[in-house]
Amino acid sequence: MDLGIHGRVAVVAASTGGLGRAVAEALAAEGASVVVAGRRGDLAKEIAAELPDAVGVQVDLTDPDGPRVLVEATRAAYGDPDILVLNGPGPRPGTASGLDTGDLATAVDSLLLAQQRLVGLTLPAMRRRGWGRILAVGSSGIAEPLPGLVLSNAGRAALAAYLKTLAAEVAADGVTVNLLLPGRIATDRVAALDAGRAAREQRPVAEVEAASRAAIPAGRYGTPAEFGAAAAFLCGAPASYVTGTALRCDGGLVRSL
Repeated sequence: MDLGIHGRVAVVAASTGGLGRAVAEALAAEGASVVVAGRRGDLAKEIAAELPDAVGVQVDLTDPDGPRVLVEATRAAYGDPDILVLNGPGPRPGTASGLDTGDLATAVDSLLLAQQRLVGLTLPAMRRRGWGRILAVGSSGIAEPLPGLVLSNAGRAALAAYLKTLAAEVAADGVTVNLLLPGRIATDRVAALDAGRAAREQRPVAEVEAASRAAIPAGRYGTPAEFGAAAAFLCGAPASYVTGTALRCDGGLVRSL
């Protein structure tokens, strides 16, 4: 399938590893000009050098000025972005009963405010051109809150509500707004969560991983490449009538529709 994004400009936030990197690689494989962004500038540039047409930008998107830095670097390299992939590192684990207000504020800043700033800087040009894609890397915790991850659950749910509202406002302008919700994808983040759970429960990591796989109807963790492929589709021309949607890429982990 031709996704119709050859030559489109794509900004992928937090793309020096994990799901962000997988999305950047998938978009680059479809011919998009990709901006790889992350706090580790050298790594961002290394990854960009491996892609057909990409640049790496060092940026901290939790800094209030970070989104502007990223968008200006994109415009200097390629012009206004056509595709914006919202992504950010997951907050530390924690319980609702032990929630700290300061930690919650930090999570909201990282998972909502930084993303909204990026949207505000890139959306006007998309609307003027009559074409744009905004895709957020979310979490299955939006559909079914995950135990022990209250900061992620709260911050990502707030982002989902914002983006769902936005989707209806810009649909007539040719701009789609969607979320892609990973389940258990084999990334460093998931490995760290498994290791943390194993330590808390005083069990071998292999036992924790086996229990997680057993809870997934597909019987395995997903691969970053599978997630990237789903993201590329949502960013493509064939998905022009898909908006305001949260698509799960979770092997059937969440049992509700």
